[in-house]
Amino acid sequence: MTDTVTLTSAVDGFAFTALHAQPEGAHKGGIVVVQEIFGLDQYVHADVARWSALGFEVLAPSLFDRVERGYLGGREPKDFQTGVAHVNTIGLDPMLSDIQTCIDRLAPRGPVFAVGYCLGGSLVWLAAGKLKGLAAGAAYYGGMIAANAELPLNAPVIVHLGRKDPHIPADAVKARLAEAHPEVEVHIYENSGHGFNNDGRPDSDPEDADLARQRSLALFQAHGAA
Repeated sequence: MTDTVTLTSAVDGFAFTALHAQPEGAHKGGIVVVQEIFGLDQYVHADVARWSALGFEVLAPSLFDRVERGYLGGREPKDFQTGVAHVNTIGLDPMLSDIQTCIDRLAPRGPVFAVGYCLGGSLVWLAAGKLKGLAAGAAYYGGMIAANAELPLNAPVIVHLGRKDPHIPADAVKARLAEAHPEVEVHIYENSGHGFNNDGRPDSDPEDADLARQRSLALFQAHGAA
């Protein structure tokens, strides 16, 4: 069951909300689910429930609370523009500090992992290089990953990209990461586009989405998930 909690950033004292779910069954660790640019929408809720059902305690921070509490965008161009404006207003470091707060909250009960999508995929990549206490991360179709490919990583990361993604050139990103981090697994899903983790979206192939989740779970299990 998912509820909403309020957490306080140790960096600047800002109080932000987060979706929270306790693990079902044996506790395997914690997971921070990092949103797309559209806020904590139905797909984030579904992902929180999915990871909780697999035995993880989950937190999904509301990263836009600093400018608009409870922001929830649709999929229209205006919603994308609003999300971009919120990112530009807040900046990446405050959002990373909120992710760090979630890691710190979950850490006393076991290893902590992160999974993120679009904006969240970029933030998971940055978190693996800049934050403390992350055991491993899964970064889906993050548009800022290639530009930050040289970032030294403190935690292993798996990267998932859709072949049909019109925003992210999958082969170019994979080649860039092969140069900078040959140890990082980069998977390209031939039948999927951007946002393919979101069940029911036009660019989502169920088999691709399931395979990406299995690969992410395998990485987490290899790095401490019970």
